[in-house]
Amino acid sequence: MNEIFDSHVHISRSYAPWLGDDAVSDQIETARRCGIDRMMISSLGDTDYIAYPTPEEFRAANDHILEAVGRFPETFFGLCYVSPEHPHASVDEIRRCVEDGPLVGIKLWISRKASDAAVDPILREAARLGIPVLQHAWYKTTGNLPDESTPADVAEMARRHPDVRIQMAHLNGVRERGVQDIADCPNVYIDTSGGEPESALIEYAVQTIGAERIVFGSDAPIRDFAVQLGKVLGANLLREQYEGILWKNIERILGIGNRGEERS
Repeated sequence: MNEIFDSHVHISRSYAPWLGDDAVSDQIETARRCGIDRMMISSLGDTDYIAYPTPEEFRAANDHILEAVGRFPETFFGLCYVSPEHPHASVDEIRRCVEDGPLVGIKLWISRKASDAAVDPILREAARLGIPVLQHAWYKTTGNLPDESTPADVAEMARRHPDVRIQMAHLNGVRERGVQDIADCPNVYIDTSGGEPESALIEYAVQTIGAERIVFGSDAPIRDFAVQLGKVLGANLLREQYEGILWKNIERILGIGNRGEERS
């Protein structure tokens, strides 16, 4: 099997089991034991995950990503974390990190719902640069956080911005209902993160939206690389579907070659 590309990874100096100044290199070592050689990374905060970051806080988080990508350019593909609460600062930060830097996309978390018009300046910048957006989404049985997106919110955002490639996070957090919500949005694909493996869920997603719209994502270190990889390897799929989910689809979305020689 070719090298595996994890499309949803966070790095931080304060999230167990990878702590301190060696956290990034330790995380790479753990991933490689699972056959994962490339990772798309973002930081939600260097020492804590910050749901409503100020511009200073998301710049500091992105500096951590820029440092990691600079140290391990063959392994890491970085995302720029921004907040729709600060549209002008967010656009400036995207230009700093992507247009004038090595990062390859945008990360949005829970400071505004994806359906909120406040995200539009960020999505317009993504369209201008031709880069993808990784958007958190969940359907929680206990109720979502006040500004936390559901797949229905993501679908609304996708319809407003049909030229932007949107990676909706957490297949196991949105389940069949979430897959149905974005089924008619061809610019939305789903990563496999969010919860533990469940029988037939990946097969359902493949049957509903096609394997070409699914990418492997672990959400490490919140989840374990090996357990999350088991979701895909344990699914009943064709070889070409495994290959697409595990590395070819995210390569296509990012516009890179097998070894990452070309970055969009």
